Amino acid sequence: MSGHTDNSITIDAPLDLVWDITNDIENWPNLFSEYASVEVLSREGDSTTFRLTMHPDENGKVWSWVSERTVDRPKRTVRARRVETGPFAHMDIRWEYEETPAGVHMRWVQDFAMKPEAPVDDDWMTDNINRNSRTQMSLIRDRIEQVARDRRSASVLPR
Repeated sequence: MSGHTDNSITIDAPLDLVWDITNDIENWPNLFSEYASVEVLSREGDSTTFRLTMHPDENGKVWSWVSERTVDRPKRTVRARRVETGPFAHMDIRWEYEETPAGVHMRWVQDFAMKPEAPVDDDWMTDNINRNSRTQMSLIRDRIEQVARDRRSASVLPR
């Protein structure tokens, strides 16, 4: 058995802005509410290896792991995978960006499996990721749309 999630949202902002903000890994603690810190470990071409650390959970546990992320700007896709898998047997993530008349449609697809000894199963994690992805995507949309509004209003100010 394995887990699969597929979540998306439309962001009313230019593609370049959405792409730049969501792929600025160092800024993720300001973009996502769940991340306390990010440490870039290496960069090679379009790939970045980094450590993500979350805020403590309700039990005070701090989760941290290393991921590798490869951007493909011409194809408007990003592929990521956990290098340090923790409770996951594997975790692969695909981000897709598509320009639409309403804005940029951003999609996250996650394919994973929990290890047999993990404290939760694939179904539990699927529900958790779906719930959390929707929360984070809404937050990201709101933050990027605010930046887009601020830039539009700044561009019409008299000089």
